[in-house]
Amino acid sequence: MVDTTGTGEPPEALTEVERGMWQAFRSGTVYDLSSGDQAVDDPHGGPAWGPERSVRARIVCWLLLDGPPALPGRVSALKLVGVQITDLLDLAGGTVVPYVEMKACRFEKEILLPEARFTTVRLVDCSIPRLEAARVHTEGDLHLPRCRFHKGIRLTDAQIGTDLLLNQAVVHRDRRGRSIMADGLTVGQDLQAEMLQAHGELSLRGAKIGVSLSLRGSRLANPEGRRALNAPQLTVERSLYLTPAGLGNPVLTSGTTPARGTRVQHFECLGGIRLDDGRFGDAVDLEQASFVMEHDQELSLRRIQTPELRFLGRRPERGRVVLSGARIVNLMDMAESWPGPGGLAMGGFAYENLVPRRSFPLARRLDWLAAATPEYNPEPYERLATVLRNSGEDADAREVLLAKQRRRRETLPLAAKLWGYVQDWTVAYGYRPGRAAVWMTVLWAVSAVAFSHADHPPLKGGGEHPEWNASLFALDLLLPVIDLGQDGYWKLHGGWQWAAAGLIIVGWILATTVAAGATRLLRRS
Repeated sequence: MVDTTGTGEPPEALTEVERGMWQAFRSGTVYDLSSGDQAVDDPHGGPAWGPERSVRARIVCWLLLDGPPALPGRVSALKLVGVQITDLLDLAGGTVVPYVEMKACRFEKEILLPEARFTTVRLVDCSIPRLEAARVHTEGDLHLPRCRFHKGIRLTDAQIGTDLLLNQAVVHRDRRGRSIMADGLTVGQDLQAEMLQAHGELSLRGAKIGVSLSLRGSRLANPEGRRALNAPQLTVERSLYLTPAGLGNPVLTSGTTPARGTRVQHFECLGGIRLDDGRFGDAVDLEQASFVMEHDQELSLRRIQTPELRFLGRRPERGRVVLSGARIVNLMDMAESWPGPGGLAMGGFAYENLVPRRSFPLARRLDWLAAATPEYNPEPYERLATVLRNSGEDADAREVLLAKQRRRRETLPLAAKLWGYVQDWTVAYGYRPGRAAVWMTVLWAVSAVAFSHADHPPLKGGGEHPEWNASLFALDLLLPVIDLGQDGYWKLHGGWQWAAAGLIIVGWILATTVAAGATRLLRRS
């Protein structure tokens, strides 16, 4: 069908409804076929729309690809409200210059936009069987808010110049179980998918977002698959938000803090999440997020890099949280958010600062490490001790290292385990040097009293010995290196010789422990 008039007037083959759309396109005005009855005008349900509200898809394509010139002083644009587009809308490979905006429209069949080029496209509150838009390119926005897609969206390798909006959209799964297939997607600014309902896997593998990716208040579900969000190697220049949205009028999203008393909708994910190797310029925010997983599913954050991880969601009842190899500057968390034993893995997890929300005592932090290491691994303990020491909490750092030794002890053979218990009970593996000093004081007092009853003839006669002093003699045996002038002048017999030898050995052990503890304290100061 070709316009042969040369004047821009609609061809005779158009229906009356299509003629109206033609003229509205030339003037750049809104072509509104809604009836004013909310129930009738609902594009997602209600009664069928007849010919009085229908236009053919090929006429829409004609206008967009090779439409008539605009009226003098006007800019041509396709702005439709309450219109039904019949047949297949195929703009694959085309270049569309006019502005496109369709609100509350129904599409009879899928929309094909592969490798098409647009300025800006806005489809708002429309009913669409499926959107095929692999490698589509827009100079401006692609807006799809409140639309319902019955067989998924494909945006593989698409390039969106500014914003991609999917707020309050409802997307059902395609034949492969995916709701949104957007691997390799590039968005110049924000990708907002707030209060999105995705019934199938949302795939963003290798996607690049120029500012932020917001899934505030969204609900992702993939009960028939392994993951609800599959986004390895995702790059977000600012922040990823998996946080609540306020349910009001208007809906409070995009960082707005709901007023007290406002009902909120939390981010909820039914299925696993994979963000492995992601790069996030500001933060990954999981505040109040809910993760409902099966035992074989994961919230996987392997090797992600971000200045801040806000792990403030609800504790997963099943599945695992995996932080292995992740590199974080600030870890903001709550004790109530972390899973229990067997539900956490963080080998090689590096973080520099802990910023706990609410009370997070050291005992619960040690439980956090134990949950992450069902089999003994020293690295998480050493990492936590380093972070605590760098923040000036030396006593807590020593407690963490003591807990590490106690976990290690359980992996040792019986003899080494028994020796470990002795070290723990006596000197706490050297991490409580004050305990060693107390033991030395007690042993000195006991041995002084004991040696006061010992038979102690001098080794040499003729008065070549000091005056016997049981207290100094016991202290001389107990303190290595230091000579108090008592040891070596007296001859002990029988059990007293063994007592003296034992006191010398214990003295060496305790003195070495005290010295090691003092050295650690001086090094940290």
